[in-house]
Amino acid sequence: MMLASLPMYDLPELRAATDSWWRGLAEAFRRQGVEEVPDRLERAAGGEGRSGGDRLLFGQCCGYDLIRNPKTLALVATPAYRSPHCRGARYRSLIVVGDSSPAAGLEDLKGGSCAINMACSHSGYTALRHSIAPLAAGEGRFFSRVEVSGSHAESLVRVRDGRADCTSVDCVTFALLARHRAAALQGLRVLAESAPAPGLPYVTGAAGGEALVARLREGLLMALEDPGLAAAREALLIDGIEVLPLSAYDRIGAMEAEAQAVAPLLVEA
Repeated sequence: MMLASLPMYDLPELRAATDSWWRGLAEAFRRQGVEEVPDRLERAAGGEGRSGGDRLLFGQCCGYDLIRNPKTLALVATPAYRSPHCRGARYRSLIVVGDSSPAAGLEDLKGGSCAINMACSHSGYTALRHSIAPLAAGEGRFFSRVEVSGSHAESLVRVRDGRADCTSVDCVTFALLARHRAAALQGLRVLAESAPAPGLPYVTGAAGGEALVARLREGLLMALEDPGLAAAREALLIDGIEVLPLSAYDRIGAMEAEAQAVAPLLVEA
């Protein structure tokens, strides 16, 4: 049986909606003639769900994963989300500080502490590094301390509790927390936003070929038009999809390169 994994916005409060969305997608894929569609999502997919493999039928990953694994992942489509910081299938990171922070701009964060979700994240790491690069050029380390929290939600907790001065959070995660876990954002404010980049893509294993990608896209369009899935789409803030060229994700690599040219790593590689 093939594997399906949708881990990127699967907050505990949203698992029922994510499961409902998958059931609708699975039915739509079967109607398009896709074989071996799993009944349930795999929530322990690990690397196979993010880097691709022969068993990956459908997944969602960071755009950084897509550009790092072009031989094992194939781009299906990019979902568009309802967030004031999204433009279609392009999104931004939000640089967040505590309500009591005196910072009025990014330059005021110099010398402070920062929490990131992980160093392989575009939204939590690369976008932040790109944002501070003009301020850090030629001056060594920008932050006095950077800690890896493991998730956007945990990074926000550390900022709210005063254990870190700032963090960088995917704007869709921020919008989902505002909708479903508003208390998580109390005591926090958005200081700045990053440059835009293509959002977190829906992908499949590259071994399936173009015919499978085409069927998955058609199934996605069917699911987006299914009134029975409206509640799931609403809960997940899904507003549609865009079929971007793979080259659109070069923007993520370009942002990393622009930051690397002038700013040091925030954490050890």
